[in-house]
Amino acid sequence: MKKSYVKSLKEYDKPFELDEKMILAAMKRFRNAPKKPTSVALDEKTIRELKAVADKHGIQYQVLIRVFILDGLERIKAA
Repeated sequence: MKKSYVKSLKEYDKPFELDEKMILAAMKRFRNAPKKPTSVALDEKTIRELKAVADKHGIQYQVLIRVFILDGLERIKAA
């Protein structure tokens, strides 16, 4: 069976821009929804970068991660 990686999809060649509307929609949509804690191992550099980008946009880095995951899911569904 051939392995396929999401990052190899052509949709991921496009630059990613944070859309303020998308961030607010993700925050509102899941504000009161029950969440299940998960664990993702990330290296220190990635965490620092996530925190820097989140700080620049005035959001928590966990929200930024959630936005990235939701955006990735939408892109996969559309592909």
